[in-house]
Amino acid sequence: METLDTTTRRPPGAGRARPRWWITVPAVLLCLLLLLVLAVRLGPLRGLGDLFGEETRDRSGPALLTSIQNMSRYEGAVGTYQIVVDLEKDAKFLPDALRGTRTLYVGAGSVSAYVDLGRTGPKNVTVDEDRTTVTLRLPRARLGAPALDPERSYAVSKQRGLLDRLGDLFSDNPADERAVHRLAARRIGEAARESGLTARAEKNTTSMLEGLLRSLGFRTVSVVYA
Repeated sequence: METLDTTTRRPPGAGRARPRWWITVPAVLLCLLLLLVLAVRLGPLRGLGDLFGEETRDRSGPALLTSIQNMSRYEGAVGTYQIVVDLEKDAKFLPDALRGTRTLYVGAGSVSAYVDLGRTGPKNVTVDEDRTTVTLRLPRARLGAPALDPERSYAVSKQRGLLDRLGDLFSDNPADERAVHRLAARRIGEAARESGLTARAEKNTTSMLEGLLRSLGFRTVSVVYA
């Protein structure tokens, strides 16, 4: 009596899992892209690197003049300062990894000290009868606004939480650093007030006026700041 073997025989290798096309095709394309990059940078296609180079175009319009002011002040001194700003913003009840920012910024800028000569009138100038002695009464020197130097100011690092990174995706200015700029300018202004910059400006202004008035024939020049 014959027995039929109903078991279907599979061809050799039929039990192996075949690689799927949506995995194979991207892998092949990635390998080709890596080979192309290596050939451009190190191989015979090195000259083609310029085809993928970055090109910068300046499409800015002309500068618009908004106002002109007549200056009547003498800048007697200018101080240059540098400060490292470490600004951290945290959210209550949330970890820093989720919400919060910390920026390390190096700010460099200058502050000028000046004497406003425009506030001086005839009543502030006293000349003797021989026109050999003159006394000037000038206002105290003042500090100008701190001016940050963009060429020497830069952000060292900036850490942001996950929610802040997601918010940057929908922000018109994701790299807004106005807060750290204002803080750096305020710290530079405080340093200028403590460095005796106004006293140096008054001293240099006095030297300038003494030289100018002596060249006009005055022998004794007195400058008083009030």
